[in-house]
This record gives sequence, C-alpha cells and structure tokens, in this order.
Amino acid sequence: MDTAEHRRKQRIQIDSFKNTDVDPSLSRAWGPGLHPESIVLPARYFFIQAVDKNNISLHTSPGDVFKVKILGKSPDRASRASWIQVMDRKDGSFIVRYKLYNTMEDLEIHVQFNDRHLSGSPFKTKGYSYAEECSCPRSSLNQWLEVVECPKYDQIDRDLKIFKRVQFSKLYPVIMQRFNQPESMSVCNYIIKENKIYRRCFGKHVGFKMFVDAILLSMSRKLYLPDMEFFFNLGDWPLSPSAGRPLIPLFSWCGSDDTVDIHVPTYDITESSLQCMGRVMLDMLSVQTNVELPWDERVTKAFWRGRDSRRERLHLVSLSREHPDLLNASLTNFFFFRNEEETYGPKEKHISFFKFFDYKYQVNVDGTVAAFRFPYLLGGGSMVIKQESKYHEHFYSLVRPWVHYVPVRHDLSDLVDRIHWAQDNDEKALKIALAGQKFAQENLLPLDVFCYHGRLFQEWAKRLVDPVEIRPEMELVSQPSESSKCVCESMLVKDEL
Repeated sequence: MDTAEHRRKQRIQIDSFKNTDVDPSLSRAWGPGLHPESIVLPARYFFIQAVDKNNISLHTSPGDVFKVKILGKSPDRASRASWIQVMDRKDGSFIVRYKLYNTMEDLEIHVQFNDRHLSGSPFKTKGYSYAEECSCPRSSLNQWLEVVECPKYDQIDRDLKIFKRVQFSKLYPVIMQRFNQPESMSVCNYIIKENKIYRRCFGKHVGFKMFVDAILLSMSRKLYLPDMEFFFNLGDWPLSPSAGRPLIPLFSWCGSDDTVDIHVPTYDITESSLQCMGRVMLDMLSVQTNVELPWDERVTKAFWRGRDSRRERLHLVSLSREHPDLLNASLTNFFFFRNEEETYGPKEKHISFFKFFDYKYQVNVDGTVAAFRFPYLLGGGSMVIKQESKYHEHFYSLVRPWVHYVPVRHDLSDLVDRIHWAQDNDEKALKIALAGQKFAQENLLPLDVFCYHGRLFQEWAKRLVDPVEIRPEMELVSQPSESSKCVCESMLVKDEL
C-alpha cells in the first residue's frame, strides 16, 4: 500500500515536551477539510497541532484555546451555514470537523488563538462547497482519486487478481442458482449507469441494503461514478468459497481464509463515516477525543463487553471470574447461548464505548465473524489483544502483531499470559497501544473509507467485459428529496470514465 504521501498529510505529532505557551504563528493545521478536494466527505475535518514558541509540539492539552469560523457567500441565503466542532485529543493536537447546511461559495476557514490567526489561516477555497445532501457532481471518480492522492491498496489488488475479466452474461445464471436462497442468504445486484443507482435484492432479510445504498448515493452526489455492475453480500459471513467453480466475485464486508469474497469497508465504519456529526455517536474521530483518562491513570486490566455470538466469548467470562485482577469481561445480551445464561450471566448493562478506555488493555474476540469494533479499539489508544482468526476486514493485511496489537490464540489459552506480559512491560504495551492508534489515525478515518471504495470501484469497472445495462425488475435507488433543492455550480464537462 503506497501511503507515504497520504500519511504525511495526516500525520499526528505526539512528542513528550514541556507544555508551554501556544504560539499561533508556529502552530499548524492540515488535513482534507482545508481543501476543496474534500467535497465527498459528509463531515469534513482537519487537524491542529499546538506548539510552543520554540516550535516544539505540545504533548498535553493547552485547553480550549482555538476558535474556528466558517465564512462564505451563500447563494440561497440560508440562515445557518455550518456546524463546527473543535475536538481536543488531549495530547496537544485537535480535530476540527464541520458540516455545511447549504451551498457556500469561496469558503474561508478561520482558525484563531487569542484573536490571532493560526499559521496559514484563513484557509481559502474557490468555487462552491456543498452540503452532504446536495446532488452536485462535478468531477469524475478518476479525477478525484488522483487529486486527493488516494493510495493504492494491496488488498484490492489481491482480491481482484483472480477476476481479471468478469462476464456477467455468463456468471449471472450461476450466481442466481448459488445465492438466490431466501432463507439462508441475502444478496443484492447493483448497477450504476449514467451515475444513477439501480438494484435488485434476493433473500428474506435485505434491510442492510441501506448501508450500500447510502455510500453509493453519497459518492454519486459529488462524483461521476463509472458504469459498473456488482453483487453485494448483505450478511455477516463471506459466501464465495475458494473451492467453488466458477469463482464468483462477491463484494462483502468480511473476508476469510477459505473464501474469495472481495473486501469492502464494513457497514459499521462506512456508516460512521457518513453519519458522523449526525445520528452516529461513535466514529473514528470521536473515539480519539472522548477518551477521558491518560495511559497512566487507566486500570491495569483487560476489558471486554459484548453479546454471546461465539463460544470463546463465554470463555472470556469464565476467565474473568477466575482472574478478576487481570480481566473484566461480561456479556450484555444472550441470543446464541440462551440456555447457558444461568452459567455465564447475569447480563451486564451496556456502557458507553468510550468508557472501555478506562482500561489499558482491550480484548478483541470474533463475533459471528470478525468483530467490527477493531478499528475503534485501535483508535482509543489502549493496547488491543486480538484473537487469531480466519476472518478479516479490508485493512487487516496492514496491521502487524506485536506492532499494532498483541495476538492471542484462537482458543484464548494464552490470554492470561498476554495480560501478565502487558502488566510486566508497561512501556512496551504503551508503545503498541500508540502504534495501533497511529495506524487508525492514518488509515481508518472517513477519507480513507471513501478512498478505499473509490479505488475498488475504479479497478472493478476495468474488469467488466459486457456492456453495463439495467437488468429487468431492478429499481432505481433515489437520491433524498432535498438533494434537488440545492444551488449547484455549473456542472463540469463529464470526464471520460
């Protein structure tokens, strides 16, 4: 994965220096929210690093010292232009995110400390900036990927290596025979044609199509997507076996060692990227700024909460009772093992995910498949102890054991030893925790989620042999009604897709 430039733009400097007065002329801001290329992001964001008068990065919070204003001309004269959040990471750096409520022209972002502009402020963009709901595409996907410098992803190359030429005219009957099983599978066939989204779903439980709809609609409101067709697995388990013939290309939120499903960022991290500053409370930005305790004040134990979706989770509860000085683990719901609730209960009440990080170590154990909380556990700055698993998400090939997390055997037989190791090696545990957090900050933020989808669509469209035509019985996935009410700049000539 070629991320050097991508990481340079999003790097976070966390240095151990004495906290002194902030110097706004040296403090700096960077990130996608300062540039017009961030148009695809529903909530845009950028970072501030506070430094002292010697240009040394602060490592503790200077307090609520930065003020941010968004200025611009509004063609529709809306009274409320934007919503701004300044989020303190408590390490000398800040996340600023903002959401536009209407079209704004020549956007200016003012960042000030004691009425003095931060270095580079005000940050200015030319042209129109749009609210998330506006359907105003103005560049092709290919253009945007290059301008934003989205990295290449090795996982996409590996997933698509076996699908060099995809001919759905031949595969469609096989796919229908294999996956049109309403009682056991839920799959949707999507077609994008002239930047409109069409789908037909097969299966009894297809409610999760809303997550696929949402990312496609969001991207198509800002970009011209290439014409393409694909099938999307709406279930947890990957469905396309590597031993099957012919091999079936199927987009899935989770992959495994014995399937050839094509990885897509999970519905959870995708929705949190689309809905941050909206109905979602937990996202990859908020988890960095809502953790209350620094490392030295966290409880020196491992922590876990969750439902009973795997036998190893019940074993966690047993281990917690045997070793209460090492592990705090409880179940919050019984579904799969209801007949064993008397043994492994009672159920614990749900607590805020942010409170997980009152503990130094977090245990990540599979649910029905990979536990989709892994990105957030990394982002919170605790040391993650991750179960070995045959399941994986789109980024797993980039995280390394003993660098970004501590591995534990699938049966958890060495979990107690791993926690003992962490307690006896606090500096090494902290180093792993910070490396995992840094990985999340550089690879799992909203822009990264959009980039991954964009690169996948770009590469996938190249492999389709047949002309893309809307299939019978497909329905149009409509944009929200408010999308047509936006004031849009004159559309750019559509680039060759």
